[in-house]
Amino acid sequence: MIYLLLFWEYLKIGLFSVGGGMATLPFLYDLSDKSGWFTHSQLADMLAVSESTPGPIGINMATYVGYTVGGIPGSIVATLGMVLPGLVLVMIIISILSKFRDNPYVNGAFYGLRAASVGLIAAAGILVAKIAFLGNQEGGLNIPALGALDIRAVILAALLLVLTRWVPITKKLHPAIFIAISAVIGIVFFGE
Repeated sequence: MIYLLLFWEYLKIGLFSVGGGMATLPFLYDLSDKSGWFTHSQLADMLAVSESTPGPIGINMATYVGYTVGGIPGSIVATLGMVLPGLVLVMIIISILSKFRDNPYVNGAFYGLRAASVGLIAAAGILVAKIAFLGNQEGGLNIPALGALDIRAVILAALLLVLTRWVPITKKLHPAIFIAISAVIGIVFFGE
């Protein structure tokens, strides 16, 4: 039964998470709330692992959650559920899109989908930032006082932002280098 449920949940996520792996996060937070399979802080850890491993983030997250819930069969079922809608939709769209390339309604729909993706990714980013900067506090919309901020996490995030966007020498480095360095910093300074 758990495998059927995993497949169904990830089939829905795969069908409606337009915009890539980060767009799956709002759906995963919702899945966390309704299933209890993992907490929001565990989801933030899963995201870190999924971003650190090769492959699309959304599929990596499906594999990770599936493994957490149902072992290797769970990871296979969740991954298949995640991939199947996209595969089917892309095949359908490719077969008909060329006929409607200049259609204003199709162009308008894609414009709206891009905006929706940005909004969903931004909402997920805020939730991940809340967990990273405020610790493992879950639930609630009230923002604690400034003293609750984990200043080390804020400094690390700010430093990575500067190094990856505005320092010419380091902004050309592969993201995996920053992920590896951040993991080492996390172990050294944040490990208990």
